[in-house]
Amino acid sequence: MQSSGNSDMTLAFELEALKQLAEPDTVFTNTRQWSSYVGVVSEKPTYVVTNFTRKKRIRQDFFSGPRGKQESLTNVKQQFDTNRHVFIGTTDEDEALAEETGWEYLDIEDAAEAAEWELGEPKPQTTNRSERDDWP
Repeated sequence: MQSSGNSDMTLAFELEALKQLAEPDTVFTNTRQWSSYVGVVSEKPTYVVTNFTRKKRIRQDFFSGPRGKQESLTNVKQQFDTNRHVFIGTTDEDEALAEETGWEYLDIEDAAEAAEWELGEPKPQTTNRSERDDWP
């Protein structure tokens, strides 16, 4: 997913897709260069998404909250008026959901290959407490 010069895009990662990236924090940071909004959707409880993103130092523009993926994608599309809405997932169900809600779909493996993201177990976060001024 190299930049085509158009950053008028909303990008949503399914939590399980994000977990397949070796450096999800770096991916999130890099996607901000060519996306207007980036977030996470999941059927998991809010605390699960928040736990993962906080540990990986991921700042999201939106997340599922207490809603399911379908309601979240619908609401995000209404709230963030960009030219493109792209959902990165892992399953046939994710692809069908993207189609139902009017999002473009990319499988995490295809997205990783196109954007040169490394797949694998997320690497442990090495954090200097003094660098974390944006976290409580």
